[in-house]
Amino acid sequence: MAKNTMGTKLSRKLEQKMQIVGEQIKLARLRRNLSVAQVAERATCSPLTVSRIEKGIPTVAIGIYLRVLYALQLDDDILLLAKEDKMGKALQDLSLKTRERASKKE
Repeated sequence: MAKNTMGTKLSRKLEQKMQIVGEQIKLARLRRNLSVAQVAERATCSPLTVSRIEKGIPTVAIGIYLRVLYALQLDDDILLLAKEDKMGKALQDLSLKTRERASKKE
């Protein structure tokens, strides 16, 4: 039985997102007509690990995700993570100081 630690415990919302990512990776593999074993060989990991990624299990290291994405020729997709930081940009805009004109000396 796996030990439940804070490192592997995710909120329901994050679990759902992990499952969606796993499904997307699985669909990419199926579109390429590749077996789990073929992807695992190309990614130098075990077929069990590829299956765990496709199920959205959160304990798989991000490095393994990158190798699987590379095996599927989707490694550039990792660059899309956190690309659109709308909240960060909004916070930055709020903290920008507005320049005020100096008063005219009479």
